[in-house]
Amino acid sequence: MKPIRKQRLLLIGLMLAGLGLAATFALKAFNENLMYFFSTSDVKAGKAPDNAAFRLGGMVVKGSVERPGKDLLVRFKLSDFSQEVVVEYSGILPDLFREGQGIVAKGRLDLNGVFVAEEVLAKHDENYMPPEVAGSLKKPAGQP
Repeated sequence: MKPIRKQRLLLIGLMLAGLGLAATFALKAFNENLMYFFSTSDVKAGKAPDNAAFRLGGMVVKGSVERPGKDLLVRFKLSDFSQEVVVEYSGILPDLFREGQGIVAKGRLDLNGVFVAEEVLAKHDENYMPPEVAGSLKKPAGQP
């Protein structure tokens, strides 16, 4: 084989290896940032991951919002009209957060089954409900 051909083959091989490495890194980053949505029934059924962040949606149960201390900790229950999950959030809640409305929270489950939220998103007007929450409220309990 001529030396120029060897150089071209080596260059093509290195380019393919670099492309494969770039694709691997891109897919790995995508999988690490992928966040799934679960309803409260899914969480109670054990379908939610124990060691990964996910989004939890439902309606804030009326009379469930508690502020146990003088800090920013808020504890409330979310429901899909079938099951309830306790949510704890430390921070300033959105202005539109209130009991009886749909929200989506991002966070993780702790060892006691309490959802510890990092972020809470509330609907922005009276007619809007996040699509994930609306879909999970329409499904009967136990259906995917």
